[in-house]
Amino acid sequence: MQTTAEYTCAFCGESSTTFIDLSAGSAQSYIEDCQVCCRPNILYVSLNEETLEVDIQTDYQE
Repeated sequence: MQTTAEYTCAFCGESSTTFIDLSAGSAQSYIEDCQVCCRPNILYVSLNEETLEVDIQTDYQE
């Protein structure tokens, strides 16, 4: 099962949308390029399994 969520790019500050795989667990991290500036972001995804609310924190990939 998938859903979408928005995150803010750690480099340019623009919002982007990403797909979240709900079956991958409540704590996920992966690298995704920003749809605006194309720079790589580390996405730290937290999923509330009861409400299915998604929180995404970003960081620079070094």
